[in-house]
Amino acid sequence: MTLSAGTQLNAYEIMALLGAGGMGEVYLAKDTRLDRKIALKLLPAEFTQDEDRVRRFIQEAKAASALNHPNIITIYEIGQAEGAHYIATEFIDGNTLRQQMTSGKMTLNASLDIAMQTASALVAAHEASIVHRDIKPENVMVRRDSIVKVLDFGLAKLTEQPETEIDIDAPTAAKIETDPGTVMGTASYMSPEQARGQKVDARTDIFSLGVVLYEMIAGRSPFGGVNALEVIGEILKSEPQPLKSHVAEMPSELQRIVSKALRKSRDERYQSAKDLLNDLKDLKEELSLAAKQARAGRTERNEAVTVPAEAALTAGGVAATTSSAKIILGEIKRHKLGVALTLLLLLLVAIGGYFALSGRRRSGPIESLAVMPFVNASGNAEAEYLSDGMTETLIGSLSQLPNLNVKARSSVFRYKGKEFDLPKIAQELKVQAILTGRVVQRGDQMTLSLELVDTQTENAIWSEQYNRKQTDLISLQTEIALDVSQKLRTKLSGADQQRLTKKYTENPEAYKLYLQGSFYANRRLAKDVQKAVENFQQAIAIDPKYALAYAGLADAYMFLTLYGDTPANEALPKARETVSKALALDNTLAEPHATLGVILFFQDRDSNAWERETKRALELNPNQANVHRRNGLRLMWLGRYEEALAAYRRALELEPLSSVANLNYGMCLFYAGRYDESDAQLKQTLSLDANFWYTHYHLFNAYRCKGDHSAAIEALAKSQELKDEPDAAKLIRESFAKGGWPGFLRTVTGERTRAKLSPYVLATLQAELGEKDKAFALLNETYEKRDQFIAFAKIDPLMNPLRADPRFQELLKKVGFPQ
Repeated sequence: MTLSAGTQLNAYEIMALLGAGGMGEVYLAKDTRLDRKIALKLLPAEFTQDEDRVRRFIQEAKAASALNHPNIITIYEIGQAEGAHYIATEFIDGNTLRQQMTSGKMTLNASLDIAMQTASALVAAHEASIVHRDIKPENVMVRRDSIVKVLDFGLAKLTEQPETEIDIDAPTAAKIETDPGTVMGTASYMSPEQARGQKVDARTDIFSLGVVLYEMIAGRSPFGGVNALEVIGEILKSEPQPLKSHVAEMPSELQRIVSKALRKSRDERYQSAKDLLNDLKDLKEELSLAAKQARAGRTERNEAVTVPAEAALTAGGVAATTSSAKIILGEIKRHKLGVALTLLLLLLVAIGGYFALSGRRRSGPIESLAVMPFVNASGNAEAEYLSDGMTETLIGSLSQLPNLNVKARSSVFRYKGKEFDLPKIAQELKVQAILTGRVVQRGDQMTLSLELVDTQTENAIWSEQYNRKQTDLISLQTEIALDVSQKLRTKLSGADQQRLTKKYTENPEAYKLYLQGSFYANRRLAKDVQKAVENFQQAIAIDPKYALAYAGLADAYMFLTLYGDTPANEALPKARETVSKALALDNTLAEPHATLGVILFFQDRDSNAWERETKRALELNPNQANVHRRNGLRLMWLGRYEEALAAYRRALELEPLSSVANLNYGMCLFYAGRYDESDAQLKQTLSLDANFWYTHYHLFNAYRCKGDHSAAIEALAKSQELKDEPDAAKLIRESFAKGGWPGFLRTVTGERTRAKLSPYVLATLQAELGEKDKAFALLNETYEKRDQFIAFAKIDPLMNPLRADPRFQELLKKVGFPQ
């Protein structure tokens, strides 16, 4: 039975039916908790009694959720409601490959790109011992930005793993097997062994992908028939017609690849999806190179014909144009009048075009730039750290130039994975130029393609392709930075050039580990930050003089306490030790100075040292957004609000779309007593990232001070949900529903363990209840733990009930605030 719009299934509100198949109906729905669109796959109620259907439905979720790959659909949740099972997945804005194929003939380039991305997804699945068993155009989605997503692991089969001595559950674990002789899958795309009902492995997916690729190229299936039995008969007995019988100009290498994928004997087929993917990549590169050479040949021929006209436009303006006009007049005497008039017209058009373009050409150097996240075109998710790391390194290098405003990582990485709308990006980031890049990694070889675009004219200023070995990656980064700065028409002093070409390590393996560490640290999740710590430590083990790796490790230790469960008094000493080593190796690094200043304040209560280190960081790199943010934090905690707001505004100039910078600005407005402005700013921050729990927490404070207790409760509960504390969120809502604001205060302060609130937050609640002794006990606990929240005590309006108590001034003195 089709669900109507508005129907609620747990946290999901049905919006529309997207489609239906043998394994269930798919709906567009809204996740009311996180306010996002999702796809909800629902097993019809009449099938819930069919244990095999339910088993395969649940197996789909388990199989897909075990995979983490950009070309595989993301599973959010598996659940049950109203007697039906459902899977909540990401909503993909695009079309199925079937829809794309029926809308018109596909190009060879598009077909290869889709096949490569699908093969990349299969590589990840097969490495996880998962066979899809139902690869077909209906199960391949193509997003509007051309990213492919493989769907429907409903027929996926967990292949048998070899038992090991440490697998204590192996003797009793239930294995998911298909009964011998059972035919599963879609007839036209089955492998011969699948059609016979035999046991299948990863090679059956390779056959199915071969069928899909054949169909994309030829516009028809390789195996025909009026019904499923006839199709299966063709698959088992007949060879498909050669592709060239359907497409005149067919690369022989493509025919070889498809033929090998469609071998009836699995032993003669590609033995792994990775081998198929590599051959597809090689073919696409060869075709791209051939096309480039052909274009170059045409350009050379055109240039040979148009040299006189080009000379007229480039040899000196009006004088050269006059000279060319004389040439044209000479042509009138020697040739037919029609030909000469045509030449004259072409010259006039060229002259007009020249002056039109010169009028639009930007004069002077470009002063603002956005380096967009480089695209990982390797078809390998493991290479993502390389494309991200090269982007971040280039941003870091260019941001050191004094007269160039380079947008920070946090602003540009919001566009990652999205189709670039250059005018929109230019408007949002307020930049004069945008640099895009595409990275392809093949073994130890790497190709980087760059394009620099003027946002005013939308014309390419410069493009280049770099082909290097990965061992040359360090020198490549400095080469790129110099090339880009020259194309921006930036005048470099000797010191500027030295900063751009500076190498922090000569060891490519250490640099690779540093990039991996930065990649994981930027995810801001506890498990990923722990990986970052390990990567940075390995980089340091290889190169003990690698200052940037020490700086990265220090930030990772800080993140463990900010985003994980590591106590501050355990993480901060480690951070202090490593950041000190970074500065001992290279005292010119800006951000470690700012990091050290914060640590010195929390550990030594030395506000003067914090000011000194922050000022040094600003001197070293005034274009570093994080340095301005941390300076704003220092000024705000000291109660110097106007100076703090100015620092935050500078940070926002550098990274306008940063959730953290926008949040900091809203926080400062709050502590300055400008509650309405703070409310508006914090809501704007949520429009950038609705899942940032810290924003919801500060909205809770703003609503408390405005007396809007209902909104305050919802904001606090939401922050707890986003911290993955659903029981705490439930307690907060229920206590308010039963006893209003007083009931909430009494309940959460009395049930500290369940409420999951920090000692500082509980202290503000106890202060509101008039329980001063309990409030001070909690504040002292916060101080002993070196928790960052204690720094808010001096400026927090929620501390007002305690300010007249002598213990409060004693606390501020201990924290380290100037008296």
